[in-house]
Amino acid sequence: MNKQPEDWLDDVPDNHEEEDEEIIWVSKSEIKRDAEELKRLGAELVDLGKNSLDKIPLDDDLRAAIELAQKIKKEGRRRQLQLIGKMLRSRDEEPIRLALDKLKNRHNQQVALFHKLEALRDRLVEQGDEAMSEVLNLYPDADRQQLRSMIRNAQKEKAANKPPKASRQIFQYLRELAEA
Repeated sequence: MNKQPEDWLDDVPDNHEEEDEEIIWVSKSEIKRDAEELKRLGAELVDLGKNSLDKIPLDDDLRAAIELAQKIKKEGRRRQLQLIGKMLRSRDEEPIRLALDKLKNRHNQQVALFHKLEALRDRLVEQGDEAMSEVLNLYPDADRQQLRSMIRNAQKEKAANKPPKASRQIFQYLRELAEA
């Protein structure tokens, strides 16, 4: 039997089920972008301190690779970051990202609180008793006499161009009030 050139299609099995599945093509560029993003995530993890790293859900291998990267410098560090990025590809990165975002947010909130307290301290030193009512409204537990004494000392130091020891004491006192 002599087959025509188009008859070879008759020998190919019909798989209509496979046609229903949608094939998702991922470009090489997108794969590279994802890999770079995971390397950046790894670099953020390497930049964290030990206490912060304890709060992030990491398995033992990944944790060891991160701790090693923290000790390495220059080219070795770059290669270790690539390894960490590769390790992250095979893991669920979402819990790690969530924990990292939570850690950053808490840090950002603390920085914002410190800026607010610094501004309040500066107003206290500049305005004296006029700004005292704001502090007493915010923190009813504040000791008015102690605060007045610290404000007077800070104003004297500022007038004499001395180091701002009393201003630091005011900030410390405000921080204690805010944490309480």
